[in-house]
Amino acid sequence: MASLHGPSTFRPRQAYTADPISPPPEPAHGQPFPSSPGLAYRARPVGPRMSASRGKPHPPGGIKMQRGEWKLLLAVCAVAVGVRFYRLGWPDSVVFDEVHFGKFASKYIKSQYYVDVHPPLAKLLITLAAFVSGYDGNFDFKDIGKLYESVPYVAMRSLPATLGVLLVPVTYLTLRALDCRTDTALLGSLFITFENGLITQSRHILLDSPLIFFTALTTLFWTGFCNENRAAAFTEGWWVWLTCVGLSLGAVVSCKWVGLFTIATIGLCTIRQLWLLLGDTKVSIRLWIRHFLARALCLIVVPALFYMAMFELHFLILSNSGDGDGFMSAEFQHTLNGKKMQDTYADVGVGSKVVMRHWNTNGGYLHSHDHTYPGGSKQQQITLYPHMDTNNDWRILNATWDASSPGYDHETQPFRALLNGDMIRLEHIITSKKLHSHDIRPPVSEVDFQNEVSGYGFPGFSGDANDNWIVEIAEGDKRDRESTKRVRTLRTLFKLRHALTGCYLFSHKVKLPDWGYEQQEVTCNKNAVRANSLWFVEWNEHEKLPLTSPKVNYRKPGFISKFLELQKVMWTTNAGLTERHAFDSRPTSWPLLRRGINFWVKDHRQIYLLGNPVVWYLSTLAVVLYLSARGLLILRAKRGYKDFNNSGLVFYDNVCGFLVLGWALHYFPFYLMARQLFLHHYFPALWFAVLLTAAVYDLATARLKPRYRVQVALVLVGLAVWTYWHFNPLAYGGQWTKGKCESSKWLKTWDFSCGDFPQSVSDRSCPMGVADQKQYGDYVTGASAKPTPPRVTMVADAHQPGHIPQQNVAEPSAEQSATLATAESVGNVPQPGRDVFQDHPDVIQPLSASSSAKPEVGPQERPETSKAADPEEAAVEAATEAPPPLPANEPENSSPDADAETLD
Repeated sequence: MASLHGPSTFRPRQAYTADPISPPPEPAHGQPFPSSPGLAYRARPVGPRMSASRGKPHPPGGIKMQRGEWKLLLAVCAVAVGVRFYRLGWPDSVVFDEVHFGKFASKYIKSQYYVDVHPPLAKLLITLAAFVSGYDGNFDFKDIGKLYESVPYVAMRSLPATLGVLLVPVTYLTLRALDCRTDTALLGSLFITFENGLITQSRHILLDSPLIFFTALTTLFWTGFCNENRAAAFTEGWWVWLTCVGLSLGAVVSCKWVGLFTIATIGLCTIRQLWLLLGDTKVSIRLWIRHFLARALCLIVVPALFYMAMFELHFLILSNSGDGDGFMSAEFQHTLNGKKMQDTYADVGVGSKVVMRHWNTNGGYLHSHDHTYPGGSKQQQITLYPHMDTNNDWRILNATWDASSPGYDHETQPFRALLNGDMIRLEHIITSKKLHSHDIRPPVSEVDFQNEVSGYGFPGFSGDANDNWIVEIAEGDKRDRESTKRVRTLRTLFKLRHALTGCYLFSHKVKLPDWGYEQQEVTCNKNAVRANSLWFVEWNEHEKLPLTSPKVNYRKPGFISKFLELQKVMWTTNAGLTERHAFDSRPTSWPLLRRGINFWVKDHRQIYLLGNPVVWYLSTLAVVLYLSARGLLILRAKRGYKDFNNSGLVFYDNVCGFLVLGWALHYFPFYLMARQLFLHHYFPALWFAVLLTAAVYDLATARLKPRYRVQVALVLVGLAVWTYWHFNPLAYGGQWTKGKCESSKWLKTWDFSCGDFPQSVSDRSCPMGVADQKQYGDYVTGASAKPTPPRVTMVADAHQPGHIPQQNVAEPSAEQSATLATAESVGNVPQPGRDVFQDHPDVIQPLSASSSAKPEVGPQERPETSKAADPEEAAVEAATEAPPPLPANEPENSSPDADAETLD
């Protein structure tokens, strides 16, 4: 770099005040509005269309395309179409996370509520493609390798493929907006065209193609805005480009939360712009405030409104009950068709028939059934069950210390409200057992401060002292003053203290084993966390209450309440994805392309996500070269060299500095995440690195004649095309041989399975041999055999770091599967009817999968509380509500989400 501070051989550049990383020593003050985000503007020859000082028009966004350049760009786009859409219908079966995102499209079409860790925009776009193509939502997308039947999967795949194609011209225009040469823009766009990883990801029903497209589109709009900003602020074009930046920021974060890294990139560049404006003596404070407010409006308010609008659309479409209900609070659930409850009596008294619900977990209702604990007292089980069922029904009875004293008789005496400090017994109506506790350890939480809670007694038995519980009102609703004095349905939170031992009725996110049907454990805890010992009455009736008695129901949450609750659920679920996946990887391995992802294996073919090594390694090398050169320039500046007086050097430093900033902000945050990560999480950073590679090429060939520059570009593109062609069988699921596969393992860590390919070309069409059948178990091919989707077989410690699966077979990622587990409670979400309690300081940790509690024996759901009054609405509810309890013995393996085993 020493020669760069001498006589310039670069095209003339305007001097610039500062660069994105550190200011040069005593720079001359230049234009306050750089042509690109923190970039120096490269002076172009002044012509009739370019001279802003003369009031003449300039190209939109400062992107000056040469004559015939649009035809060149169209040709590149045509190549991209061929590369992305080639045999898009193959394979004709489910691939990798199409298991999840195809299923989400089905749920949108059926309006069945679900929960996912990603925002809805990309999934809505995929659903739109499916809906327009006539998809009815009846395919279950259950397993990788399942053949598509009556599914417009090609149309659904066309959406991400189209955005993958559009990424190519966006890349080209972004490089031109950064004032790079035509051959540089062509190099960058062809690198994106032939990047195998981007090709593979864009050919399937996945979210990364929309994410990368909107990331690139945001960068293009921002660069164009900065060029408009330099020409003239607050013009019509200036506002259009700035608004487009805000809309694209909203779109990128509405695809995946990784889009927050794009917001951070643009945010830092905006702060830098405002800082330079603040130091410009020609800019008044009033003008600076206008700049600040304009950016705040377009870059904060517009993206936020766009993001919230996507969730409003999400809620409007998903109006019916679905397998995501259990993630949400009861208040939220009762806004869904199929979960709405009729009004119930507000006053709770001794003798009331009640349904009690746990407040702090979504485990569900206080529940019992005619099954006993296998150990301990071997008395009847007490659990939490997430679905409405008459096994949740209890009768509140009066309790006295003196058995000879008759006390209050609810059958013969007038109604008496349940007050703070009352001693009661709870009788299970179906089995006549009393809620009971004693000094015996629970079956799972076997610690000294936990006592077992069981059902004890028989019909006609009044109970004993171990059945006595004292009511302690914890909180009431501020809008219902009586709820702090006596227990009121849906308005009073209370605790039940065991009269003899002093422990509190308690539940936490711990599931019972198979003998307890994976329902949530209930204990009596002497050191109970306050939030886990709170209960409320959800439903109540009493024969002595007149029909005119006041009734209550859940308060319907507004959009903001539902929106914030879902964000908490998404965050908690996303953070909880810490288990290992057979093909996950850590950020340290991504720049070196040390490992890919197995998407699909079938019929001696395989789809394996692997980047183009030439593109990948050149992009990593470009990052290293820039950071090394930047460090050297900083050191030289400290020693008094005037490198930054060279306008050409300042230009390239700012272009590369901006692109490295984008790369770093889309890469390094992953080091802070303990959750499950995959190679495709690096793709947004890779896009910035590819642009950086093109910018480094522009610098390295700046002294060369155009003919030689083109030759260098052709060599680089040729290498990229060759590696694309060499590895394309992995991208397209094409034919390959075992020998070619093994010779293509350039790194030992590339774990695609060469055993899936035949020995020679003549063996390509043969059926699977004995070895193949042994590898896949019962999975065989042939006209008479029904395919069984391949799955990874894991050994006992398969989730340990660095473990390689025994069988190299595709499996879906964990990111989505976690959210498919019905009613898996995820976080400190506000609970039913608790407006006043939503900000309570006492919180607990996220729970385990409570909603996966298995169906059990018991009478059917209570019709008056779970069915719609209108016959048509009732039909909708019947189609969407949770499956009713089975009429036979409770099955050992009947979890509502047994198919949701794995999760990205």
